Amino acid sequence: MTTEDTRAAEQKKILNRLRRAQGQLTAVIAAVEGGGNCRDVVTQLAAVSSALDKAGFVIVSTAMRDCIANPDNENSLTVAELEKLFLTLA
Repeated sequence: MTTEDTRAAEQKKILNRLRRAQGQLTAVIAAVEGGGNCRDVVTQLAAVSSALDKAGFVIVSTAMRDCIANPDNENSLTVAELEKLFLTLA
């Protein structure tokens, strides 16, 4: 698998997680608008939050791998920048 194939696969994973979160958020909005059960709304909201967190971690881990593999790339992040991004998700 080439680097481009790996990037495309990672991007697909990220987009799938984000689309899943988008669908879950749409369901949360509909439930709130429809006066849905509090427990169900909060459970669904937690699922949205988890999906977004996982997408964020995949994005940061991909950036880390890219920075290690290509430290001279103009888009490469410093260790401090990567740490700040990671901690933003914590």
